[in-house]
Amino acid sequence: MDIKVAVILVTYNGERWLEKCLKSLQNSIFKVQVIAIDNASTDNSISILKEFDFVELIQSKENLGFGKANNIGIHKAIEAGFEYLFLLNQDTWIYPQTIQNLVLIADGNPDYGIVSPVHFSADEKALDANFEMYWNRKTRAVSQVVDEVPFINAAAWLLPKRVIEKVGYFEPMFSHYGEDRNYSDRVHYHGFKTIVVKNSEICHDRIISRSFQKDIKQSKYKMLAEVLDVNQSWLKAYFSAFRSAIGLPKYFSKFYSLEQTLSMAVQLVGYYVLLKLHFLTIFKARKSYR
Repeated sequence: MDIKVAVILVTYNGERWLEKCLKSLQNSIFKVQVIAIDNASTDNSISILKEFDFVELIQSKENLGFGKANNIGIHKAIEAGFEYLFLLNQDTWIYPQTIQNLVLIADGNPDYGIVSPVHFSADEKALDANFEMYWNRKTRAVSQVVDEVPFINAAAWLLPKRVIEKVGYFEPMFSHYGEDRNYSDRVHYHGFKTIVVKNSEICHDRIISRSFQKDIKQSKYKMLAEVLDVNQSWLKAYFSAFRSAIGLPKYFSKFYSLEQTLSMAVQLVGYYVLLKLHFLTIFKARKSYR
């Protein structure tokens, strides 16, 4: 197949995983070019990246977060004429046939916007817990190897160039959480589908943990994604964010003390008010997605 695929790899203090990730990409049946955007790592990440001659390294002077760093790589890849972009987390590794099987499916189906492999955990046996949750929400089985889903997390997304040209880049209002949800909403708004390819697999070496501050941050970005969701009217979008401001503290009360739950409620309601005050910014962003 004479198709050009770039792997967009955002790195930050990833020396624990990078060598295994890059070697797996090096062994891909479908040959790829890696564009790595390093978010000002302070460990040995840069040295590891420079060991691989198929990696083009872009060094940021600051930590741009997930979306903004990916945008740099996406822009670079499109300028260079790549037809598909494979966004991959640094704490993953692939198998030789992973990218080939994704491209085979994507290239024959122009209505596929986000094409994802199956995510296993580091033991290569159990499914990644978050991926399994999203996959279980599938809307239909398209074929023996393809499932359609409402959303899949962006640890490994194959994006066709045609989709990026229509949908655009990641929303810079997000820094680390929520940008994949926002992008997925926009993909669906433009009539593209999100699918999982069952004969394509990666492993995601992570431990999913909970902390109070992390849950507050993720909750705020969930609310931001809701007000930016162009699949809903702005009134319904803001109502969804209001329900989250009230409902999320109730959900998290099973994990935290009454004092923490009340603190979360105050912070989320305050954030909702902030989103209301920044209505013009939200309106402009929503308009730009159309």
